[in-house]
Amino acid sequence: MEPEIEIRAAAPGDVDQIGELFDLYRQFYAQPADPELARAFISERVAKRESVILVACRCSSRLLGFTQLYPTFCSVSTARIYILYDLFVSPESRRTGIGRALLRAVADHAARAHAVRVELATAKTNRAAQTLYQSLGWVRDDVFDRYSLSVAL
Repeated sequence: MEPEIEIRAAAPGDVDQIGELFDLYRQFYAQPADPELARAFISERVAKRESVILVACRCSSRLLGFTQLYPTFCSVSTARIYILYDLFVSPESRRTGIGRALLRAVADHAARAHAVRVELATAKTNRAAQTLYQSLGWVRDDVFDRYSLSVAL
């Protein structure tokens, strides 16, 4: 029997491990491996408290997954919302309940913060994630189209 999944807020001492997972997450989305960039990005988010990062482990062992939320607001709802931008479970830990536990923790965190909802986007081809989200009550947005404008120099 596997030990219980522990979900907790990331601590500064977790940055190296989260950075490793974050680098794998970026590679999943076709970005080149860059462990230094990944670690620096996560380190800055933690240091500046610009995001909420939840981590998953079993018995305080190696981190098995993480999720990163960005707090923001919805003008139409005139309320706080969160954007779930990153969710990643190490390949060897998939299909063990880690992703499900992280998503439940996200919902709990958002509710405790008095947010009205959490939003996310995933690749249209990421069927496994879509199935998981829908099994937990997430609803696909069929009303709005999302657009993006690259402004990088």
